[in-house]
Order: sequence, then C-alpha cells, then structure tokens
Amino acid sequence: MTSHEIRRHFLDFFRSKQHLIVPSAPLVAKNDPTLMFNNSGMAQFKDFFLGNGTPPSKRVADTQKCLRVSGKHNDLEDVGFDTYHHTMFEMLGNWSFGDYFKKEAIEWAWELLTGVYKLPKDRLYVSVFQGDQKDNVPFDQEAFDLWKPIVGEDRIIYGNKKDNFWEMGDTGPCGPCSEIHIDLRSPEEVAEKPGKELVNADHPQVVEIWNLVFMQFNRKADASLEPLPARHVDTGMGFERLCMAIQGKKSNYDTDVFSGTIHVIEEVSGKKYGGTMDKADVAMRVIADHIRAVSFAIADGLVPSNAKAGYVIRRILRRAIRYGYSYLGMTEPFMTKLVPTLAMQFADVFPELNTQRDFVATVIREEEIAFLRTLGTGLGRLDQIIGQLTTDGKKEIPGETVFELNDTFGFPADLTALIAREKGLSIDEPGFQKALQEQKVRSRKDAASSAGDWIELAELDDKVEFVGYDQPEAYAQIVKYRKIQNKQGTQIQVVLDKTPFYAESGGQIGDTGTLELYAGSDQIGTLTVVDTKKENDLTIHIVQNVDGIDDLLVEADSVYAIINTARRGLTASNHSATHLLHSALREVLGSHVAQKGSYVGPDALRFDFSHFSKVTDEQLAEVERIVNEKIREDIKLDEKRNVPIEQAKAMGATALFGEKYGDFVRVITFDPNYSVELCGGTHVPATGHIGLFKFTGEGSVSTGVRRVEAKTSAGAEALVNEQMAVVSELKELLKAPKDVVKAVQTLLEERSALQKQVEALQNEKVQQLKNQLLEKVETVNGHARLVERVDVPSADALKQLAYDLKAKVDNLALVLGADINGKPQLAVMLPDSLIQGKNLNAGQVVKELAKNIKGGGGGQPFFATAGGSDASGLDAALAQGKALLG
Repeated sequence: MTSHEIRRHFLDFFRSKQHLIVPSAPLVAKNDPTLMFNNSGMAQFKDFFLGNGTPPSKRVADTQKCLRVSGKHNDLEDVGFDTYHHTMFEMLGNWSFGDYFKKEAIEWAWELLTGVYKLPKDRLYVSVFQGDQKDNVPFDQEAFDLWKPIVGEDRIIYGNKKDNFWEMGDTGPCGPCSEIHIDLRSPEEVAEKPGKELVNADHPQVVEIWNLVFMQFNRKADASLEPLPARHVDTGMGFERLCMAIQGKKSNYDTDVFSGTIHVIEEVSGKKYGGTMDKADVAMRVIADHIRAVSFAIADGLVPSNAKAGYVIRRILRRAIRYGYSYLGMTEPFMTKLVPTLAMQFADVFPELNTQRDFVATVIREEEIAFLRTLGTGLGRLDQIIGQLTTDGKKEIPGETVFELNDTFGFPADLTALIAREKGLSIDEPGFQKALQEQKVRSRKDAASSAGDWIELAELDDKVEFVGYDQPEAYAQIVKYRKIQNKQGTQIQVVLDKTPFYAESGGQIGDTGTLELYAGSDQIGTLTVVDTKKENDLTIHIVQNVDGIDDLLVEADSVYAIINTARRGLTASNHSATHLLHSALREVLGSHVAQKGSYVGPDALRFDFSHFSKVTDEQLAEVERIVNEKIREDIKLDEKRNVPIEQAKAMGATALFGEKYGDFVRVITFDPNYSVELCGGTHVPATGHIGLFKFTGEGSVSTGVRRVEAKTSAGAEALVNEQMAVVSELKELLKAPKDVVKAVQTLLEERSALQKQVEALQNEKVQQLKNQLLEKVETVNGHARLVERVDVPSADALKQLAYDLKAKVDNLALVLGADINGKPQLAVMLPDSLIQGKNLNAGQVVKELAKNIKGGGGGQPFFATAGGSDASGLDAALAQGKALLG
C-alpha cells in the first residue's frame, strides 16, 4: 500500500463515519501567543476545545502539517540519528467536539488499523492513564474497560503522566490518552523479548503510531485543572510511522514518503544510502527530513530570517546544509534540487508547495549560497584560531570561542570539534555548554511574560461579535479579564461579548480607544485601550492598569466601547493603499509578485512581496503613478461578507499563502478588473479618501523577498510638505536659480575640482615630509629605526606615509604619531627581523602604546594602527615606542 493510498484510506474511513474532512492549517501558528508553529493536529482546533468558537462540524478529520523544533515539543536533535523522529511530519487525526467520546474513538481506531490497514493484532499494544495523585486525576477505568475485550488485559500498559496525559503547553486543553504501539521486530526478536516490555523504551522498532487523547480538562496558569465545557476527542497518528508499519519497513526513511527524496540526494552526492548509523547515512536522513520542513514553511508564507519563526527555519536549513557539507562533500548548493521532487509528491494533498515551487527553490538556493559563504568565512576564522593556539602551545579551543563560531558563523560545535581533532586539538565542551546556557537564560529573560487565570464574569454564547466594520462605538458586556506581567509592567486583558475594536491581524495593527464602565446608568470609570490583539478566536482589549480595576470590572454591568476613529481612519487609508499597491506591483513587476507580509498602521504602511531583484527607481515611479491614478478615480469599495470560499476564488480573489481561510470569507474589491482580495481588515469607503500615496523606501527583507514602505493621506501630505520645504531652502541658499538640480551639480563639480587640488597639495606636503623623515632614520642593533611625531592631514595619509617609508628603507622599524584635528593617531611598522627574531607583533605593540593616548587599536604582525582621545600622551607613546624598538 503506497503512502498516497494510506492517507486516502484514513480520510475515506472517517468520512464514512460522518466526519467533515478539513484542510491542513499552515505550519506557522496564527493568533496564538503560546505557539510558534502548529506542533500537533489539534492546534488549529484549540478554540473549539476551550469553547471560544463553534466548529464547522462536531466531527472532523484531516491530515495536518506539523513542526516540532522549538519549545516543549522539540525533536530537532533526534532527527537523522534514529528512524522515526522528524521536524515536519503529517499528523492524521479525527476529532469529536462534544459528540462521541472514548468508546467510538477506541473502537474506530482498532477497526481502521486491523480491518482496513490489516496490521497484525498480535503486534499491537495499548496504554491507558494510570492516574496522578498530585493532579487528583484517577486511573482511566473507562478506557481500560473498553480496551480489555478488544486486546485482552495482557496487552494493556499503564502509563504515567509523562506518557499518558497529553498537554500541548503549560496551559490549555489537556486530558488522559490511550496510545497504540506496534512491534515491528523480527519473529526471532519477539520470541526473545515481548514487545510489551519495550513500549516507551525508545526502541526503534517498537513505536507509538496513534495517540487517542480524551480532552476533559483545561490546565490553568496556577497548574490546576478545571473541566472543559464539553468532553472532546483528539487523536493523532504519525503518518510516517504508520507507513513504516504498513509497508513492512524498519525505518520511516525506507518508506516511499522519503525514498524519492533520498534517491535524488544519492544522485546529487554520488553516494549510496545504506540506512546505517554511518555519518553519510545520517546526513541523508537529516537532509531528506529538513527539506520538507523548510520547503513547506516557505510555501506557507515564512521566509528564513534572523528573527523568531524565520530564524528557526534558517537554523533547520543550515543544519541540513552543514551535514551535506561535512559528510557528503557537497560544497555547492544542493537542497534546492530536491524541491521539484517534493512538490510533485505532495501536489494532491498540499498543493501550495507545487504552486510556488520555483519561488521556494530560489529562496533555498540563495540561502544555501549565503551560508556556504559563511561556512567558508568560519573555516578561515577557525584556521586563524587554531594557528594562534598552536603558536601558543595550547591544545584546546576555549568554550567561548566555540560559542562565538556557532553564534556568529553558524558553525556547530561538533563541526569545530571535528576540524580541531584533525589538527590534533580538542574543544572545551563544558565551556561551550556554559556559554550556550547563558545565552538561553538571556533569551528567556528577554521574552519573560506571565499571565494569570481568566476571571469569568459572564457566559459567551458563541464567539465575540465584531461590529467594527459598521460602527465605531458599541455597548457590550464584560465576559472575562485577566492580568498579565511583561516588560511594560502590569496590563489588563479584557474580553467583551461585542466589540468595535479591530484586533491586530493580517498586518493591520489593533485599534486603541476607551472603555466606559457603567453600573446601571452611572458611569463608574473609564479605561484606556492601548492595543487590541487576537488570541485564538478571542478579541483581547489590552487596557492600562488603574487602582481598583478589579472592583471596577466586577461592578460594571455594561461597557461603552469607543475606538479612536481618527487613528482608525488613517489606518484604513494605509490598508486600502496596500491593496492598490499589490495590484500595481503585479502589473509592473509581473504576476510572480505575491504578498509575504505587511504592516498597516496610522503612521505608515509596509509591504513585503516575492521578487528577486531590487525594484528600480523607474519601476517604483510607475507603481506610484498607478496607485495615485486609482486614488484619483475614487473607486467605491465593494465589500462582500460571508462569501463561500469557492465563489470568492471564482471571482479571482487574491489569497495569501500561509493563511487558513474558512468556508466563508470577506472579499474586498476596488474595481473587479483591478483589485479583488480576501481580507478581514478595515478600509476606506472609496479610494479617493486615501488622498495621496508616496513611497519612502525600498529594500531587501530576505532572500527573494523585497519590502517597500510608503505613506498616505496626512502622512503623505506631511512628507511632501517636508520635501518642498527642503527645496525652498535650497533655492534660497543657491540664490533662487531657475534650475536647482543644475545649480547643485555645478557646486558638486566645483567642490570635486577643489578637493583634487587640496589632495594634490597634501600629497606634495606628505612627500616633502617623507624626504625629511628619511634623513632621520638611524640604525640600531642591525635594523633601521624611525620614531617621529608628524603633521599629516588624515589617518589614511599616516598609513600611506608609513608604507612609503618602508618601500624606501630596508629592514625598517617605525613608530609614527600624529595629532589629527585633536585626535591622536599611531602607526607601527615592524620588519621580519623583529617579528621572527624578537617575537614582536605590531598589533600588540600598538595596543601597548595606545594606552598613553587613552585608546586602542590593532592590525597585522608587521603593521598596525591605533587611535585615542588624549593627544597629550603622544610624546610618551613615542618615547615608549623608541625603547621597544631599541
């Protein structure tokens, strides 16, 4: 049975059990501050478990792309070294939202595994939760009683909290679970030792394939458990492991999920994959796994970068490149060659990769080129370090140095250790681990934030009603609130049952405003809303803390929510402008342009898009012209809500890769022949309200992604006024010429001519000085010596003077000092006789002399310079230099 058939049988099976089959959510988690990536099948359904939203069906099934490379669930370092861990993997799952529970979940799981997939019953084991006294959760008797007639008591294992109580984070939905394990060993191995004894013992052939989680509780911030509003089922079956079991393989990497990719790696590297723990085989497994994670993350809208989720993807990609570089001898870009095979393999289940495979391949290639260059730089730096250590007679690379190579050059410690061993050295592993741990502690402190439990004040019937498209103010009721501690101090998060406040989403920042609190008809207080965020499916109003806020919130029986309309209006102008901009960029640059991120606020807009070269000034001017033309046309906004997704696509609506859209969407149109987009943001009623659009910048964000910045409305007007003021001032300074540009060009040409004259005079002066200094050279202990204070116009001139003197005098040792506009400068030049004969180093000498001028410097063994802040110490520095060169 092929992997395609295995996946199809799963979805068909649960479709026959009245489950709605839904698409996978993107890899990057949206609107959930507790997650960076979707790390499980249930992540996209978290709201439904918490009761914050209504699921599209009480029964759902899907195959979800998951990524486990950060936080509590992190499998990265295991990948490649065993046969069954992955960074990105597929999680087959079925869910019940307050519908069926343990009985159906258990019976259907057994029916699918043994009846449809024909897995041998005598090789399957199940586990049930043994209970936990600390959490006051008893033994899962219900699951035990359901499993016993199916598998027999001797195949049931009692699991502790670590193995059989599933939690996706420190807080949130959780509950006991039943895992299903399979023993894939040979009959001889089974006869020697029962599989039951190897469950959860990290045996590569006795593995968990399905986890049936029974969601019953919500873990609160104080670690206590409370019952969820309704009981749910959340199952997750590792697709890759299931394929290994059904296809009779000993490794996930031997299945057809990976075999096609590994075959390409064999062709590219010229090596054969043997499935062993040989470093070359480990490297192939790492590459085959990591290319999936990186490719699908980029296809879902994420690009490698130095921040947050983008950095994680860059780290995964670099880990794969490094393994290929170190153990397969691949010193040229190779990862990009795997993308077409991967795209075709998943075209029918995750089509987003195939749709964007050229873009994905190009991004990966550019990242590879950059990192291979970095590796080369790191190797050069490591050679310098090893050379210095060898000179000093040391045999160990310090831990801080190993960390610097890792942190600055992406040079892993094990690669440093490998190269060190080849040179007869070792690394200070404990010192490296200490530096690494210190960095982690710093990172945790920087990100430190804590939230208290929600204090419930009212029931939320469905989800928070957003009325902000139609009205800027609304009466509402407080549903719940909590306090959070972060760098800003104590803030309060408030949830209302109805709100006009737009929560930050889709690049548009959240609204600000006020909440007027009422008890009956009396106003008892006013709270300032400083931001509005979306957490899962809740709109969170972040308000400033005030004395007695708990009493105010509890006492208030109604709230009048008022947004800052002026700020919202400016934001809407910028948001609508991004739609016009997107279409104009596609018109000017080509249809490959796709939005990759944005910022829309009242002050400005920022738009990131796929493009592989700088946007020229001419292209920017044309885009700006088109956008302003559309603004002057005063195109009316056509807003359609609750449009079926397929109908929206038929309308030609542009959707963003990496966003998960529901069955019904909102469509924003400014002329159906120009701009039609799926969008939840706020917009102007007609493009004329935008007023004016002006670019303020263009640049690169990352490989294959460009960024433009602009202002509209009052911001654009202020920008134009500032520029006009500058032009007016220039005209005044230039005595009101008819052509300002020509006048400035004339000034620049005159300045350039004068500068050349000055340089010629300065050079003539330096040459005269050189001749004077040549007469002062003396011979001391077999070498020429010159120590003088000189008058030169610049540090460059001082350096050139030193080299000119060296060219004229053999075996010259010199120290020159100069006061250049109040800033002391030193230059030291040493001959080979002093470098080798007396073990002197110009860099070390100049550092010592620089102490006299309260400065520092460095350079090469034969030449070095230094600068300082105290020119009165120059004579002392020269005297010390004369003594050193004696």
